[in-house]
Amino acid sequence: MIEAVGFWWFLGLIPIVSFLYSSVGHGGASGYLALMALFSFPVVFMKPTALLLNLFVAGIAFIQFYRGGHFKKSLFISFALGSIPFAYFGGTISVDPILYKRILGVLLIFAVLRMLIRLRNYSEPPRSIPFFAGVGIGAIIGFFSGLIGIGGGIILTPVLVLFRWAQVKEAAAVSALFIWVNSASGLVGQLQSGAVLSLFMIPLVVSALIGGFLGSYYGSLKWNSVKLNYVLAGVLALASIKMFWV
Repeated sequence: MIEAVGFWWFLGLIPIVSFLYSSVGHGGASGYLALMALFSFPVVFMKPTALLLNLFVAGIAFIQFYRGGHFKKSLFISFALGSIPFAYFGGTISVDPILYKRILGVLLIFAVLRMLIRLRNYSEPPRSIPFFAGVGIGAIIGFFSGLIGIGGGIILTPVLVLFRWAQVKEAAAVSALFIWVNSASGLVGQLQSGAVLSLFMIPLVVSALIGGFLGSYYGSLKWNSVKLNYVLAGVLALASIKMFWV
């Protein structure tokens, strides 16, 4: 798929991506997709791999943020009801490689903005979200999650905080589980449409788990690193440019 030297570079970068993403409650799919794009992985391999890594990293992130007491069940349910079926539906759709790269390029811009914008807590209590608004937003995010191979956290987290439906840590906890269920639903859809999981993915999963455990542990304890976020934003920006260049 890629030469041996390139593979080891790729494998070494995976835990860095999972560390940074999991520190804010994300699974890291947009980061993995960006790396795979930069290393010229085939599209057919990118989608299921990103979702598989998401399952493990987002799962760990959710456990850590849940233990920290940040999870709001009622907030999660409204988004999940819309996202799960649409993530499955999106996962069953095969997209032309060129169109796929264009859509991915746009979504990577969201990831860049998420890394550059410092979300802040508001002093007043979070607002209540209208139930059907949550279902509708979840459905839209879920569809693109399954279609492209992301969990949707890069979109959901800013939405929750900027509309003042959750504080930052609450948004991280809700997004982590949201990413997990979307990734599972999207991956099932892709597998039923012919996608294949290979033994090649095992070292990638192990590498992502290491970074995911450390990142979610420190992130749930209010750790952050502005400079590293800027570095990751730069990588994502380069990958986004490449998606429009080809």
